[in-house]
Amino acid sequence: MLNRITLMGRLTKDPELRYTKTNQTPVAGFSLAVDRRYSKDKEIETDFFDIVAWKATAEFVTKHFAKGQPICVDGRLQQRKWTDEAGKARYACEIIAENVYFAGGYKNDGASNNDDFDPFEEVDAA
Repeated sequence: MLNRITLMGRLTKDPELRYTKTNQTPVAGFSLAVDRRYSKDKEIETDFFDIVAWKATAEFVTKHFAKGQPICVDGRLQQRKWTDEAGKARYACEIIAENVYFAGGYKNDGASNNDDFDPFEEVDAA
């Protein structure tokens, strides 16, 4: 079986670092905006994905990335189930980040140097 996903896009907000109550394990949550072409006219739609990073990956992403920066996330898709207050089963699909990579500029005193990032710039739509 294979469960692997790689996404490259921009952070929609700063990653939020929290710690689990039981053993203080670091966990970071963030959202990724990923553009995709959907026609021959190069029209673009944007998809938004919820990402969760644990332990050292959570600390790394919180330290080095900020809203608007391009990032590449490699991980797996995971479905989470819980019961809401009304007793109804709820589900969410999230990407669990196993590795994150710089895909452009980097966080530097609150400023990013990634204004020229274009995920499609090397793609030749023939």
